[in-house]
Amino acid sequence: MARMVEVPQYEVHGELRLDPASTTLVVVDMQNDFVKEGGSLVVPDAEGTIPAIRGLIEAARRAGAKVVFTQDTHSEGDPEWEIWPEHARDGSWGWEIVDELAPREDELVIKKVRYDAFYGTHLDHFLRLWDTKTLVLCGTVANICVHYTAASAALRWYDVVIPKDATSALDPFDLESSLRQTAFLFNGAITTSGALRLEGADPEAYRSKMEEAARNG
Repeated sequence: MARMVEVPQYEVHGELRLDPASTTLVVVDMQNDFVKEGGSLVVPDAEGTIPAIRGLIEAARRAGAKVVFTQDTHSEGDPEWEIWPEHARDGSWGWEIVDELAPREDELVIKKVRYDAFYGTHLDHFLRLWDTKTLVLCGTVANICVHYTAASAALRWYDVVIPKDATSALDPFDLESSLRQTAFLFNGAITTSGALRLEGADPEAYRSKMEEAARNG
C-alpha cells in the first residue's frame, strides 16, 4: 500500500566560493539517450538542466578550473541491459554527449561501464595529478550515476558540491532523497548554479553567461 514519506530537510547553501585551482567540475552522463527526445532512457527534467550546466562549464573554463565529462558506455551483452533497456551503446547517437555541452578537445572524457565514474576508470588518477580537492557534480541521473560518483568521491575524501538545479532524476523524490544523503552522509554541500562562485571568475560575467544560456536553452 502506498504511503507518504517525507525527505528530511537538508541545507541548501547560498553563495559558495571555491578555489578554481583545486576544483574540478564533473558533468555526469549528459548523453542523448538520457536527455533528448528519442533517447532510450530519457530523464524528464534532464534537458531543462542544460542552461545551468552550460553556465557552470563556461564559468569553470573562464576561471581555469578543470572540466571532466563522464560518458556511460556499453556494448553487446552488457549485463546492465538486463536491469535497464539498452542504452548508451558505444558509438551510437544515444551514447554521444549532447551538442549543447560538447567537451573541448583538451577536456577529459571518462568512459564508464557502471554508475560510479571512479569504478574501473582513471578519473582518480587525473584528479590527484591536478591536486583537486573539491568536485562539483552535475548532470543525470541524480540518484544513480551522480549519487554513486559522489559516494566514491566522498570515500576518497574529496569535498563534494552538487548544484541541485543542474541535476536531474527520473522522479522528484529520487532527486531529493539523493541530495539529502549527499548532505547528511557524505558531508557534501548542496547549492544552486547561480550561487556557486569560483574565485577568479567575474561574478557579473558569470551572471551574464547564465542569463545568456537560459535565453538560448
